[in-house]
Amino acid sequence: MRRRKNLIIWLVVLVAIIGGGIFSLVHKRTQQSKTVTVGVVGISNQDEKIWDQVKKTAKDKYGVTVQLKDFTDYNQPNKALQNGDIDLNNFQHTAFLNAWNKANKGDLVSIGSTVIAPIRLYSEKYHKLNELPQGATIAVPNDASNESRALYVLKNAGLITFKKGTGKLATIADIDKNPKELKIKELGAEQTARSLKDVDAAVVNNTYAIPAKLGDKQTIYVEPLNKDSEQWINVFAANKKDKNNQAYKDVVKSYQTKEVKRLLHKYYGNKEVTAWDIKLK
Repeated sequence: MRRRKNLIIWLVVLVAIIGGGIFSLVHKRTQQSKTVTVGVVGISNQDEKIWDQVKKTAKDKYGVTVQLKDFTDYNQPNKALQNGDIDLNNFQHTAFLNAWNKANKGDLVSIGSTVIAPIRLYSEKYHKLNELPQGATIAVPNDASNESRALYVLKNAGLITFKKGTGKLATIADIDKNPKELKIKELGAEQTARSLKDVDAAVVNNTYAIPAKLGDKQTIYVEPLNKDSEQWINVFAANKKDKNNQAYKDVVKSYQTKEVKRLLHKYYGNKEVTAWDIKLK
């Protein structure tokens, strides 16, 4: 009888230990899931202040700790996301995301919009669009989506036209009319700002225009927000399997706030427009 009683006691203790271990493991996993690492590219001082606000909202309102991982160019964050090195990224527009998925057989998806940042055609040699000479050399980013966007800028500026049937992803081969006989020079997006000393003008993404201190003085054309613009809206990207992850959704909600909108306007004026509350005509 005594042996049986001792056996029961030991069984109870064993179950408690195993149960406690399982609870500890589940609790640990829950705690880990509340930390979300977001990949960004070339974060500026202004961006850091905006993300400080996002982090505060995420922590105070949703109990989520947001960590940033800063990459140096556009080629890294999607690979890192696909490999599981980060949880989300926030650096690209929809067109770039779609092009990357197609080229890399990826299944990354958008889980929320952030901003649309009208890009500009810059020049250090000319002050107006109509001053560009015959045969001018124009630098554009060489990745598929950003090159397409740059070509749409030139198209909307009236410098080129596209062939009938050209889709959202335009290439140099889609150019129909080029009355100024512009020479399109394809460069890495990170090189376009530096190329301004050697070319007549360049379409430069804001990620690189801001640290290069390119502003209104060098701007000769601004991308309009119209029906072509939807594909240029920046998004939070996640792996498809994580699209319904609540912590990730909470990070998006922490970004889409009045406080962030105020800071964006404070630091970027009309260079970045909040995309979650605009209607494109």
